[in-house]
Amino acid sequence: MRRLARHIGSTVFSSVFLALCVIVGLDVVAAVIDETGAIQRNYHFSDVLVYVFTKLPSTINEYIPFSTLIGCIYGMGLLAGNSEVTVMRASGVSLLRIVYFVMRPVLVFILIGATIGEYLTPYLDQRADGTREYLRKGSSVQDSAAGLWIREGSEFMHFNAVFPGGVLYGVTRYQFDSDQKLEQASFSSRATYNASEDFWVEENVSITRFTENKTVTEKQITRDWRSELSPEILTVNVLPPASLPITTLDNHIGFLQQQNADTALYELAYWRKLLQPFVIFGLVLVAISFVFGPLRDSTMGFRIFIGVLIGISFKMIQDLLGPFSIVFGFPVIYAVVIPIVLCSAIGLYLIRRSG
Repeated sequence: MRRLARHIGSTVFSSVFLALCVIVGLDVVAAVIDETGAIQRNYHFSDVLVYVFTKLPSTINEYIPFSTLIGCIYGMGLLAGNSEVTVMRASGVSLLRIVYFVMRPVLVFILIGATIGEYLTPYLDQRADGTREYLRKGSSVQDSAAGLWIREGSEFMHFNAVFPGGVLYGVTRYQFDSDQKLEQASFSSRATYNASEDFWVEENVSITRFTENKTVTEKQITRDWRSELSPEILTVNVLPPASLPITTLDNHIGFLQQQNADTALYELAYWRKLLQPFVIFGLVLVAISFVFGPLRDSTMGFRIFIGVLIGISFKMIQDLLGPFSIVFGFPVIYAVVIPIVLCSAIGLYLIRRSG
């Protein structure tokens, strides 16, 4: 039985890995082609490659569910095509045990995806986006059409590029008085966060102060900047919710609830990340049902075609229910759970019929 488990596991694992390589490879090629449109004087083709490959872990994590669906269809289809599945069933191996053998290698990809999403994606995505913005916009002038705008009290700030670990480039700060009149504007080429004392250090600072009759300019090599902003807060603001780790999403949801602010967008990302293993299990059940269910006599190409259609349909339902729940105000967890339950129910029903 151990040899059988290893045989099924290795076949499924290699098939899912192959599917993941093909799908991610196609996405990388498309991303490189799309990003070449942004090439300019300081942003070269080599920078495009660095940007795309720095975001590669994020791409892998995104396509793991879809790859497990296609990989399981292909792997189990190979076993069925060689009549190995028929021999297993004739030897008394139950359908439930075969499902268990298939799920074991899939668990490896679930752990890989969870690790990437929690530890690699937030850092690498922020670094990739920060490097691209820095190369394209630089740090010597403000570009209000890109970068990050943020407000703290009566001060408005803009950053051309935000790097992980507390490094900012192109920092512009506007300070207003109680009558909403501009009191001071400053620009610094770079700011770094001093974690030991909780303040920022600006470099190459140009300051302009506005009075009733004149303006006064001043230059400083460095300047201490005390603010409630921290690298963690900036990460939440600069990255989309889908790129944030579960712990950060949980903390930020709690913070927004204390402020009586809307949390739906972050809750949606939180539940999607937390329940992604169940998404994968549901898709695997559908893939297994193709081999034992109504498509058991179909060709491999037709099975994969139907699998692609189901994967695309599942993704569309997810993408539609998420915004739908935010707009109409019903709990966002339902928007995540409904596709999972639907997919799992269809897979279990087809497997049970074939059993």
